[in-house]
Amino acid sequence: MAGSSHGHTPAAWTGVIISFIGFCVGGAFMVIANPVGFWAGIGIVLLGGVVGGIMRLMGYGMEPKGRAKVQPQTQG
Repeated sequence: MAGSSHGHTPAAWTGVIISFIGFCVGGAFMVIANPVGFWAGIGIVLLGGVVGGIMRLMGYGMEPKGRAKVQPQTQG
């Protein structure tokens, strides 16, 4: 896994960190029996996936393996 660069991008790290914070928030509110806070934590987890996906689309993630890079055509 270490040689494949799996997840070593700003998009992946940001998405995972936000999701981890949401997991911690949801877990804390579940322990203190507050359903609204629990669902807010679940929302933060989902937000982490959305933010990571948007950052990947912005170019901060890895290129899919099947996608070939487009070379500009020269006229001549």
